[in-house]
Amino acid sequence: MPLARYFLYVGGVLLTLLLAANAGLPKPPPAVETAAYLPTIRIHSARKWPERIVFDTSAPMVRVAQAADSAVVNPPAPPPPAGVLPPDLREALAQMQPLDVSPPQSAKQAKPAPKPQRRLARNHSPRPVLLAERRTQSGWFGQTDW
Repeated sequence: MPLARYFLYVGGVLLTLLLAANAGLPKPPPAVETAAYLPTIRIHSARKWPERIVFDTSAPMVRVAQAADSAVVNPPAPPPPAGVLPPDLREALAQMQPLDVSPPQSAKQAKPAPKPQRRLARNHSPRPVLLAERRTQSGWFGQTDW
């Protein structure tokens, strides 16, 4: 166990040097608490935020009942009788182009015969066998297998 012996000797030497340096070197001065005497740090940003929004809560609220009463006073106009269209809708319908739509085919009409499907013969040749050989190394490092 040469590795364990190495760590034992090197660790012991380093510990001895640490203890010798602690005894021989002068002690550092005690830390002075300066947290009480630090100035206040104020950070100012160059970014300008939008103005504050002030909601006026002293204004009276709108009552929903008042809005409903005004709707009852002015009832909507009755719809036109069936079959009568407003003039603008009649003009829009008159300007439409007819669609080229054929009438729907009934189920009784003959369906076209399906096209015969061609079957192609499949090639069932075996897959090629890949052979690989591990070559031995030759040259400066001798005859070794990797």
